[in-house]
Amino acid sequence: MLRLWRWYQKVLEAHPLKTQVVSSGVLWGLGDVGAQAITHSTLRNSHHPHCQGDDDFKINWRRVATTSMFGFAFVGPIGNYWYEYLDRFIRLRLQLHPKSLKFVAAKVAADGLLFGPLDLLVFFSYMGLAAGRSFDQVKEDVKRDFLPSLLFEGAVWPLVQVANFRYVPVRYQLLYVNVFCLLDSSLLSWIEQQGDAPWKQWFKSQLSLEDEKDDA
Repeated sequence: MLRLWRWYQKVLEAHPLKTQVVSSGVLWGLGDVGAQAITHSTLRNSHHPHCQGDDDFKINWRRVATTSMFGFAFVGPIGNYWYEYLDRFIRLRLQLHPKSLKFVAAKVAADGLLFGPLDLLVFFSYMGLAAGRSFDQVKEDVKRDFLPSLLFEGAVWPLVQVANFRYVPVRYQLLYVNVFCLLDSSLLSWIEQQGDAPWKQWFKSQLSLEDEKDDA
């Protein structure tokens, strides 16, 4: 394990962008496999008509490739530059002392308010378009999935990022995030695969009520 870590450090130092892109793509693909397994188990236990009780779990490799491409094309390259420039901006422009309470809080706030929502918006839009849905269908899916995902992630990621921004060197921050993205990608893929589940309809109905209040 130590030898593998040293190898990773050398590769990251020599090819930072390529290393971040590859690791992101692999972990997001693995996360989708986990999401498919969870979805299959959930449908089987609920006696869903499209999943017979004794059916073997079969991986949808096309979907894995699609999700993995999101890691390759978006999370890897964007994350590589995001953490580097976020650190530079807060240190040099805001002139906050590294690892101070204000420094960490500013990073967590920027990450949660800017990168987090953008990541969700791009993920659900991309997955919908990649599945062949129309723009209007993707728009409805995003409205259905965005809020519950944002609430789920908003309850977890700030805690994850406090430790990241406080203790992890900048060059390893995306790797740290990608490890948690193995679980995060499973969660997002699972949410996206749930379609029009009743709990999603509840969130959607709450948004409709808010829109009606605003119109009134």
